[in-house]
This record gives sequence, C-alpha cells and structure tokens, in this order.
Amino acid sequence: MRLTTKGRYAVTAMLDLAIHNDQGPISLADISTRQCISLSYLEQLFARLRKQGLVSSTRGPGGGYTLSRPPAELAIADVISAVDEKLDTRRCGGAEDCQNEERCLTHELWSDLSDRIHTFLANITLEDVMKSSGVQEVAERQRRRVEEVVSFRRGRGGSLMTH
Repeated sequence: MRLTTKGRYAVTAMLDLAIHNDQGPISLADISTRQCISLSYLEQLFARLRKQGLVSSTRGPGGGYTLSRPPAELAIADVISAVDEKLDTRRCGGAEDCQNEERCLTHELWSDLSDRIHTFLANITLEDVMKSSGVQEVAERQRRRVEEVVSFRRGRGGSLMTH
C-alpha cells in the first residue's frame, strides 16, 4: 500500500485548517503558502472534502474554509477516504482475484494489514495529531516564516499577493 500525494496533502491541509480553526474561515491561499501545496491542487481536494461534509466554505471577502466538525471528531481515515484514497494493501483491492482469478497465498496477510491500517487511522483524529509537540513546533515555524515574508513584502512596498 502506498498513500498517494492526494491522501497526504488532504491530511496535511486538514491539519493546517484544524490548527488555525480558531481564526475563522481560512483561505486556500494561506494553506498553500504555509504547506507549499499548489493552490489548484488544494481547490480540487477541498471540493471533495466539502462534498463529503468535512469542511464548509464561506464566500466573499474574509471567506475561506472551516472544519464542519471539531478536530476531535474528524478521523484521519475519514479525510483520506473523502478524497477517494484507498487504504488497501492487497494487490487485488479485495476482489480476491490476485492470482489467476483466485486468491493468492498472501491474500489474508495483506487483508489483515489493510484492516489494521484502517483501524489505526480511524482511531486518530486531527486533534490527536495537533497535540503532538512535533506538529506544534512545525506550525510555529511556519507561522514565523509567513510573518517574515509578509514583513519583508511590506518593507519593500510590495504586494501581499502570493503567486
């Protein structure tokens, strides 16, 4: 099983949203700047996250996205499945046709692993991840970096627009 960029970025963006949840709607441009994820890619991911009811959007000035539920109620497995990511280590994807249209020798092994991965991620919420000291350190570093960029642009009389 390999978690693709889609799943990783969805979790990263949702974690960013959870960390900044107390600031009201968060723009995708802000998430893009902090997490170095393409804005157009975030737009695609958030369309799926919104469709699955994990985030709400607010349009207009000051608009952006907010979590639809508290971070303690949003499991990592829900985020990954919302963007159509599969948590399956079986080559056959559960169809039991791994080898010549039949189950292979290791089908049960990979099936058990898939179940354990799903259970693991279903029992970890955004809040659990947010509480990690490592996550807090990274979030603080990102906050300082964004402040430095904004300060630098203001000092040069430049625009605050991100590209």
